[in-house]
Amino acid sequence: MASFKEHIDLNNLPQHVAIIMDGNGRWAKKKGALRIFGHRNAIQAVRDVTEGCAELGVKYLTLYAFSTENWNRPKEEVDGLMELLVNTIKEEIKTLSDNQVRLKTIGATSHLPEACQKNLAWAIDQTKNNTGLTLILALSYSGRWEILQAVKALVSEVQSGKIDASAINDKTLENFLQTSGIPDPELLIRTSGELRISNFLLWQIAYTELFITPTLWPDFRKEHLYEAICSYQQRERRFGKTSEQLNPVG
Repeated sequence: MASFKEHIDLNNLPQHVAIIMDGNGRWAKKKGALRIFGHRNAIQAVRDVTEGCAELGVKYLTLYAFSTENWNRPKEEVDGLMELLVNTIKEEIKTLSDNQVRLKTIGATSHLPEACQKNLAWAIDQTKNNTGLTLILALSYSGRWEILQAVKALVSEVQSGKIDASAINDKTLENFLQTSGIPDPELLIRTSGELRISNFLLWQIAYTELFITPTLWPDFRKEHLYEAICSYQQRERRFGKTSEQLNPVG
């Protein structure tokens, strides 16, 4: 069977792909195992999609790894996830560097356990000079939290006289977002078939193309990524305009 990769137009790649990695718990339940078993088996999916994006030439990949709401999950699961995060970063750092992948994070990472913070800071420093794909982990993140923090920072700048309130526009607020300097994602993939945004990149995905797959995240592989990119490339991105405006005749 031919791969979707053969149909990808490398001149029309999304610069930035974002993924809501969903379905680890359901995948584990199907196997009769604890939820943490699903999280452990999701690491290969992260490897595959990171490698796939890097090979194609995608510039940014953002993975929704842990939301602010996830802190409300059972303590055993959260503790297991944090331990898994620390160990995975240690194990994957050489592969990231060998493939010129640069690591970044968005979110309230100061809320993470100290060991996680130290390992993240170390990994970010180790990969800061890499020139390939930028892998962004959204950790202790939510879209509403991000916008609220940006508004607070912007209000502070206005109150201190550094910014004129009458001059505020979209770009002004974007400068205070966690993703400042990073292009908005053109493609958002959600696994497990759920039809929700789940408080992810709410500002940034205003015109993002959505691709929903029933595949549970631990089963997600490069071929699924290629399928999503092919779907993206078949769409007309109008940004509020009409087809006729984008493609005038004569």
